[in-house]
Amino acid sequence: MNRSGLATQGSDYVDVTGEPLDAQLLLDFVADPTAGAAVLFSGTVRNHSHGRDGVTHLEYEAYEGVVVTKIAEVIATARSQWPMIKVAAVHRTGTLNVGEPAVMVAVSTAHRADAFPACKFVIDELKRSVPIWKKEHWPGGAEWVREDLHHAGDV
Repeated sequence: MNRSGLATQGSDYVDVTGEPLDAQLLLDFVADPTAGAAVLFSGTVRNHSHGRDGVTHLEYEAYEGVVVTKIAEVIATARSQWPMIKVAAVHRTGTLNVGEPAVMVAVSTAHRADAFPACKFVIDELKRSVPIWKKEHWPGGAEWVREDLHHAGDV
């Protein structure tokens, strides 16, 4: 993520980065005097996954050019359903340890009734449809996981 400020395209910010994610930077981006609500989702690496305990870390890979475009498409679809003022969506790549944020979505709207479902839609569709590959590591093994097959509303 660009620490000197977010590079934007209008009211949307989308990024894929090897740098740690900064929640405050996203909240600052979506802040707007017309917004009465801002919702931030932060998905973090957990120590278990799909019945397997002992996950030690994850690796994420992405083809940035395609991923950024696909996330922008998800946001465009969300904009057709909710009156979002600003949206920021970022995903980490590289090796992430348990507890580190892997993905963040921030949405601002005039009212909270729109902010929550809009943010949920963006993260759910991002996890379902954007080509980001995840490899789970645990003592004695590792496995690439297809998010679109395992996604059931969780990170």
